[in-house]
Amino acid sequence: MPGDETLRSPDAALIHRTLTEIAPVADRATSYFYALLFVRHPELRALFPAAMDTQRDRLLRAILTAADRMDNPAALAEYLGGLARAHRKYGTLPTHYPAVGEALLGALSRYAVTWDGAAEAAWIRTYTALSQIMIDAAAEDEERAPAWWVAEIVSHDLRRPDIAILTLRPDQAYPFLAGQYTALETPWWPRIWRHYSFASAPRPDGLLTFHIKAVPAGWVSSALVHRARPGDVLRLGPPAGSMTVDHTTHNGLLCLGGGTGIAPIKALVEDVAEHGDRRPMQVFYGARSDRDLYDIDTMLRLQQTFPWLAVRPVGLRRVGQGTEGPLARRGARARPARGTSTTPISRARRG
Repeated sequence: MPGDETLRSPDAALIHRTLTEIAPVADRATSYFYALLFVRHPELRALFPAAMDTQRDRLLRAILTAADRMDNPAALAEYLGGLARAHRKYGTLPTHYPAVGEALLGALSRYAVTWDGAAEAAWIRTYTALSQIMIDAAAEDEERAPAWWVAEIVSHDLRRPDIAILTLRPDQAYPFLAGQYTALETPWWPRIWRHYSFASAPRPDGLLTFHIKAVPAGWVSSALVHRARPGDVLRLGPPAGSMTVDHTTHNGLLCLGGGTGIAPIKALVEDVAEHGDRRPMQVFYGARSDRDLYDIDTMLRLQQTFPWLAVRPVGLRRVGQGTEGPLARRGARARPARGTSTTPISRARRG
């Protein structure tokens, strides 16, 4: 949002005032929001995971973020369109929006300092407009894509005790772009979705690959690494993300990724190769130790195959594989090949 209040519409100014006032008590406002929602509409509780510690503030935060962008129609439509597509996998229906709006107004009226008739009217108009944009976007998406895809695990490669490479076979065509990510749901933690990057460009056989690292308290990632096996079935949400290659230019590419953040970069390398590009591409593969370079052999094989690709392991301390470091410093000092410019693609950490 612009910093100058005079650039905001009257409704946007009132919305921003409310957001500023509830910011110090956002946790309490969020808890009250869900309490109102579930008490008044208990049937909606089934749409949310059993444990709400991670989920608790996502819905309200998304509503508030959208409301604070209402004076930027293009950014608002893009944000809400992606939100609507993503929420289809939760089973969100048009009839759910009034209930959410009712709980939202209840939470705001309780915790906003200067809540009055003007603020309430502004929020009603704003929420009505936002929800209609999402309803329309979801209806449009429903005509061309399912709410989710079912996918069977066909291979589970445990690269180290806490990292596995999973290959999935979706039940129908799954269109995506190299560099994007999706949300996965396991049968062991229903209604809990976590984001993971695609580790390959789209393949002729339609298979999808992901690099998963189990993290402390990571229910989904731990299940995918330690419990999942070939034959298990997962659900996938729609693809998202804009970390993709612009094939209309021939600029050199600079990619920085650490740990499983190398997964989307590997997909980008394959994408450049499949388009027959010969642009110089530098990949800095970050690692704290040798064991973090779990996919270095694959990256070095790609380097041997494609003369335009340079792969440079980078570490916080010196490890094997000729590692340089640290990652941020080496990436900042990288120089494109003579006669080219370098477009930074990512400092990838997703996955």
